[in-house]
Amino acid sequence: MQRTRTTVPALASMAALSAALLALTGCASPAPEDPSDPASGAPSSSASGSASISAPGTTPAPSASAAALQEQAVAAGHPAAVEVGTEILERGGNAADAAIATAFAVAVVEPFASGIGGGGSALVARGDGDPLAYDYRETVAQDGDIPASGTGIPGFVDGMATLHAEHGSLEWSELLAPAIDLAEEGSPVSPLLAQRMRSDYGPGAIEGLAPFHSGAGAGGATPLEEGETLVQAELAATMETLSSEGPDALYTGSLVEELTAVDGLDAESLAAYETVTTEPVSGPVGDYEYVSAAPPLPGAAVVQFLQVAEALGVAEAEPGSAEYVDAMAAAWQVSDASVTESFGDPAFVDVPVDRLTDPEANAELARTEVAPALSAAAVTDQSAATAAETGGTGGDAATEPAEPAEAGNTTHLTVVDDEGLTVSMTNTITSFWGGAEASTVGGFFLNNQLSRFESLDTPANQPEPGRKSVSWSAPSLVLDSEGRVVMGLGSPGGQVIPSILATVMVPWALQDVPLQEAVDSPRHYLQDGVLSLEEQPDQDVAALIRQRGWQPRVTERADAVFGSVQALEIDYEAGTITGAQDSRREGDVAVVPAD
Repeated sequence: MQRTRTTVPALASMAALSAALLALTGCASPAPEDPSDPASGAPSSSASGSASISAPGTTPAPSASAAALQEQAVAAGHPAAVEVGTEILERGGNAADAAIATAFAVAVVEPFASGIGGGGSALVARGDGDPLAYDYRETVAQDGDIPASGTGIPGFVDGMATLHAEHGSLEWSELLAPAIDLAEEGSPVSPLLAQRMRSDYGPGAIEGLAPFHSGAGAGGATPLEEGETLVQAELAATMETLSSEGPDALYTGSLVEELTAVDGLDAESLAAYETVTTEPVSGPVGDYEYVSAAPPLPGAAVVQFLQVAEALGVAEAEPGSAEYVDAMAAAWQVSDASVTESFGDPAFVDVPVDRLTDPEANAELARTEVAPALSAAAVTDQSAATAAETGGTGGDAATEPAEPAEAGNTTHLTVVDDEGLTVSMTNTITSFWGGAEASTVGGFFLNNQLSRFESLDTPANQPEPGRKSVSWSAPSLVLDSEGRVVMGLGSPGGQVIPSILATVMVPWALQDVPLQEAVDSPRHYLQDGVLSLEEQPDQDVAALIRQRGWQPRVTERADAVFGSVQALEIDYEAGTITGAQDSRREGDVAVVPAD
């Protein structure tokens, strides 16, 4: 189904707002016919075949201004994966090494969210260096066809190999060994994994897969319970092949035959896969520079979201208050409109990134279009005004029927080493378990990333051979006034990711609250007139909901809507790193002393 842009009944000028936005940003238009022509400005690429599996990396030496840190840290979606990452750091590996090892470990303990059959994106930067963006998400096969499953050519392994070749310091096989052990020896089923096996696509995805079930009882085999051991011998064998033969085993080697038995995957397309390396997008937010993933990922829209919200005065509003929710919802509508109208694969269309991340243009948009529209929608619903005046609560509002936001898939990890090298990485197989048509090969689940062409069916986002779809992963970094990386962050959450990141950045960057408090701050998400909330609205928010004509939907933890932020903050003066735990899932963080 085509996704429609959010509309707010009380905001009658939304069409005019969208028109003004397009006038400022411009529409997407075809890129030069040869995207590989250096004159076109298209991103450079690193082929899978060029990725070293043993040579030391090429990360530049730290400059004299990059102070060594006394600590290093890993934040990821599962404690076992965090433990793997910290072990790599303690062995002398750098942040890239630890990120790669952590990513493979996450693929074992969160098989529903990411892995060999999917893709991802990452930002890498030295403490005071220019960040690089790596896009290793799935592509349309060379024949241009999209299979019913939505499975694209997986890029996860090539992405890890490219990061290793360009930044790694330890042997490739050393980085895969911990994940192989986790899969071969088994790991306890976590509460989230037990839940996901029983939710949405889970039952269909694991049907007939013995490792995910306990012995047959009266009702047949049942999904493993929390605390039982999940052993994935076939996945371990696949990872062992990647370890011994190298990453090319998946693209031109011994794993190709099994992969090409899957509809949509063919040898030519696998051999042609390349990770794209480019500059990330960025823009000022408060006293910082926010850096995020380049199109077709939504980093520029996150920057615009934050800049419009800042211009609307959100820094003066208490997180979760009616004023805060109203300003953030309005800012999200602007950036969502930008994605809908302008985003696509930059190798095929032009995306007006400079305009979308221009603080002056976004401040003008907020002043002349968004703020007047909000003012014009001052309380017109008498029942809302009465409720606010009489002290009515939001309980009744929250019982209105509304479809919940889609469960937020993907996984994120952030790593910082003692030289300030920072990796912010989001990996995914798109929908949990790869969606309704989930399939497995080699012990891992395949993605349904190409379904994103249908869910955002716009002129700028149409399938072609080798093309990537618009999606929502947004690994990010925050730079200070000296250009140093002071935070890496990201989250799972599907289309909710921009809102998740904004609700952390606003209190942290604009209100100067501690990182843990920012991560704990309330989250909400407006889409198609439905406002998803984490708890029952108070009377002011309930009045706002009625005034705007929204339908409220209070989510539960099991809905998995509001992600799990994995963030690390760097203090160069103290030489320390601060992490935060997001209680919404099972994410963990570990800060360890530098050698």
